[in-house]
Amino acid sequence: MSALSAVSRFKDQIGLYWMARTEQERKFLAIGGALAGLMLVYALLLAPALEGSAALRAELPQLKQQKAQLEALAKTAAALSGQTPPQVTPMSRETLSASLSARGIKPESVSMTGEYAKVQVSGVAFSNLVAWLEAQRLEHRIGVLEAAITASTPAGQVDATFTLRQSTDAGSR
Repeated sequence: MSALSAVSRFKDQIGLYWMARTEQERKFLAIGGALAGLMLVYALLLAPALEGSAALRAELPQLKQQKAQLEALAKTAAALSGQTPPQVTPMSRETLSASLSARGIKPESVSMTGEYAKVQVSGVAFSNLVAWLEAQRLEHRIGVLEAAITASTPAGQVDATFTLRQSTDAGSR
């Protein structure tokens, strides 16, 4: 009951305050209260909505462009999923030796054991060796299972031994 009586006392005090004002003061207070209420409604409800709407309108062209790009990518992906993957040349001692020679790398040894190949090189530029390995990964689906690389002289030259394996599934690319 104390909360109810407190509200009742507050209402009585407001009523006494209101009755103590002249007619002109009541008009000014009513107009001021209405303006304060309108400004509060604008600041809390209308302004954020208008700003959000303007921001969305500004983003709309960019979002439409992104949608068009995604649709084009989806069409490309659908077209590519229906294609059979290109056949890669099976890994052999001859193909590995030829690709190394094409890069200017002279292998010390290339040996095949089943589906694994072991390649040993000496005095090769590290950047050239990495480029060859990346080309093998992309073009022939050949991955490095094990690698032992040591620096040699001059700087940038390495001695390396790799164990390679060619992946047979199309998804490993």
